[in-house]
Amino acid sequence: MPRTILVTGANGEIGHTLLERFAELEGARIITVDLAPLHADLASKSSLHLTGDVSDPALWARLQEEDINEIHHLAALLSTSAEKAPERAHHVNVNGTLGLLSMARAIGQRRGSPVTFLFPSTIAVFGLPNLETKQAAGRLTEDQYLQPITMYGINKLYCEQLGGYMSDRYGQLLDAQADVLDFRALRFPGLISAHTVPSGGTSDFAPEMIHNAAQGKSYACFVRPDARIPFMAMPDGVEALLKLASADRSRLRQRVYNIGAFAPSAEAIAAEVRSVWPNTDITYAPHPKRQAIIDSWCADVDDSAARADWDWAPAYDQRRAFDDYLIPIISERYSS
Repeated sequence: MPRTILVTGANGEIGHTLLERFAELEGARIITVDLAPLHADLASKSSLHLTGDVSDPALWARLQEEDINEIHHLAALLSTSAEKAPERAHHVNVNGTLGLLSMARAIGQRRGSPVTFLFPSTIAVFGLPNLETKQAAGRLTEDQYLQPITMYGINKLYCEQLGGYMSDRYGQLLDAQADVLDFRALRFPGLISAHTVPSGGTSDFAPEMIHNAAQGKSYACFVRPDARIPFMAMPDGVEALLKLASADRSRLRQRVYNIGAFAPSAEAIAAEVRSVWPNTDITYAPHPKRQAIIDSWCADVDDSAARADWDWAPAYDQRRAFDDYLIPIISERYSS
């Protein structure tokens, strides 16, 4: 039987890159789900596409008919959208995840072997009370300052705990100790893709600087120059998902892992941009609500557990991310 992989939110930034990678797997059957039809450039990379809402029980019932081995649950209302529609965000982010976890458990019970469930979480689960505490705390481990101030962070933190519960307490066959559900979560930092245009996300001040400079436009940054959170190049984010998915379960000491790459301030990002476009006009006009959210997120993460348990290491540090990935590709986008 071919290995069957489900990707929800397949049209999103992570979904695009992930499907490109899955297209390289021999014998894999890829099922995709999104609210919209699959983008034309991805259609050949999916064996079956279902257009629908991940919080719809009818979709869960349809997917439960499939012999799914691995799930990458990317579909979610992200931070900015979730703040505008918190009830909708809770319904999609929490109810959708619970339904898919239950569906995965049912498939695992039927088959008698575990379904691996990959869940992209976020640094939005952290909630530092003030800037002074953030500056003193430095790199945070997985269990520190888990008091998120956004609906998105609240949803993701609950789903981390829900996935662990469903696997540890509810994820075994009743007549044996065989696992039927294997939940694994990554806490992503701000992901920067060279191939997509920033869409107003809370961490988008970094890619917005680059895109505006590449077009010769001025940019008023919505956070202070000293604002700092961890970032990661998109290829590393996708590689982390694949690496955690393939990790030997016996090596994993926890369900949820921080991963990091580099953690520049907004002014350090501006310096990277000016090194390529020295005349670019970058100013600062902090937006109070968005700045408060950034200030509540960690300045950096301690990802030593991921490095020890499944050999995590980013390929792109700050220098390589800008010089070899972001600047060349984004420059080419606006060169014509």
